[in-house]
Amino acid sequence: MAQPREKLAQSLKALHVLQSDGKDVFRSSDFTRTHLERLQQNGFLQKVLQGWYIAARPDERVGESTSWYTSFWRFCAEYLKERFDHAWCLSPEQSIHLHVGNWTVPRQLLVRAAGGTNKPKMLPHNTSILDVRLLVPAEDVESLDGVQIVKLPAAMIACTQGFFVSNPIEAKAALLLLSKDPQPLLERLLDGGHSTIAGRLAGAFRNVGKGGVADDITAVMKAAGYKVFEADPFEPSAPAILNLRDESPHANRLRLLWAAMRKDVIEVFPKPPAQMPDPPAYLKSIDDVFVSDAYNSLSIEGYQVTEGLIQRIQTGNWNPEANA
Repeated sequence: MAQPREKLAQSLKALHVLQSDGKDVFRSSDFTRTHLERLQQNGFLQKVLQGWYIAARPDERVGESTSWYTSFWRFCAEYLKERFDHAWCLSPEQSIHLHVGNWTVPRQLLVRAAGGTNKPKMLPHNTSILDVRLLVPAEDVESLDGVQIVKLPAAMIACTQGFFVSNPIEAKAALLLLSKDPQPLLERLLDGGHSTIAGRLAGAFRNVGKGGVADDITAVMKAAGYKVFEADPFEPSAPAILNLRDESPHANRLRLLWAAMRKDVIEVFPKPPAQMPDPPAYLKSIDDVFVSDAYNSLSIEGYQVTEGLIQRIQTGNWNPEANA
């Protein structure tokens, strides 16, 4: 008769086969009922919704969100594809976040789908998906790491002025991306007759140092007979530290984050000493706090490894010579 550990090994092998194929979000149909229950009971699978699971660590504490946050985007992509096939995409505002590399898990993910229910679907750790019944033209949708999003020109036209106020860092990073090739944006503004939006975007481009793009927008719209009133949707001007060359959106987003936080950091920074302290005494003080500083600097991974070693020692599974 197979021992419990042998049965668990069989279930883990079934999980490993799926993970080896690149699968990290699972349906109940991916396992036999026995394997599914055994993996869930031993903490290797975590239930998200009825019939939907993600891989987890068996040593995670109750309430820990690491597995969920690392699986969030992949789960949403698989779940939404199952529900709506390819007839869905994220909202324009959320799409812009992903275009500029901000993959922070939102409290509520806004989704547009032809078969949307206009009701939120609650997910672990106070997150949710709200799918609204709106159809986005297929030509305006693209896939990014399996997540369907609105193409950047269409997203910037569709988002409201409030987005520029509440998300200035993402909006400015997106404008710099668009400035590399503004032609698709110009064509969409002209085809849709978006004179008000054209004025807002012209002001926004001028704010981030792209006056040439702003001039092109107003000139094209006026040549077609539209009245354009340029209006800057941002409150402060963009910082001079922005690099306007062809660069990853992550770099300028980091510069914008630093510009937004720099003043607050300086205010809480300690004042420099009026004179240099006695070098021997200063070096001795560093030596005195070295152990506590090193301990407090341990990463999460280091903490988990240390905790695992303690557990192994306590249970008698630690061999100093074999693990030296």
